[in-house]
Amino acid sequence: MTNQPHDARIAVFKLHMSEFWSGDLGLTLVTLAVTALVFVIIPMREAGLHGRVFLDLIVVVLMVSAALVVNQTRASSVAVVVIVLATAVVLAAGRAHPTLFLHELGSALVTITLLLYVRIVLLVMFRGGPVTWSRIQGGVCGYLLLGLAWASAYQFVEQMYPGAFLFVSAPRDIDQLTAKMVYFSFATLTTVGSDIAPLHPFVRSMSVMEAVVGQLYPAILIGAVVSMAMQARPKS
Repeated sequence: MTNQPHDARIAVFKLHMSEFWSGDLGLTLVTLAVTALVFVIIPMREAGLHGRVFLDLIVVVLMVSAALVVNQTRASSVAVVVIVLATAVVLAAGRAHPTLFLHELGSALVTITLLLYVRIVLLVMFRGGPVTWSRIQGGVCGYLLLGLAWASAYQFVEQMYPGAFLFVSAPRDIDQLTAKMVYFSFATLTTVGSDIAPLHPFVRSMSVMEAVVGQLYPAILIGAVVSMAMQARPKS
């Protein structure tokens, strides 16, 4: 009996979060936050300016709330929350006591977390219902998250095998390394090319994989959205 009020509060919270993510607002906020992170905050950090922690916190809160309400098993939801919290702790510890091990562990956990975020965004995006602007935003958000995930994976390899990349100017700290890897990742994802050259064989394979995904993702996404739009049309 004592657990009923607590269970009721949890049920109400999940109901509100479900309504929040069933509309356009949830994916809109995540997309705006990730866009600002990629195009504003990370370059600012490379230049020595601050401001990423607050935006990271917003993204974490939004994604954790989404993980609790999307259509997945309870074990999957718990695993996502645990991994996200572990990632936040490791990154904070790496800032407070910078060591190579903490930076490597942080890069690996960030890669896993971002891939989980991609999964959550796609689950929300392809839920039942008509095709709305929210689904298009979800596709853009998933694309940006993929680029960030690959950037973290590149950063992990560079930390494990220094010299895996050839830089025009070597990064001086972790923030500059992160910014350069984000730049290289999106240049590869969009097949634009960059002045950073992958030297390690494993990194070259990762670059090829990212370039292929960068070409297939929009094509598959457009096909899926068109198919959903056709199925949602009222039958005459």
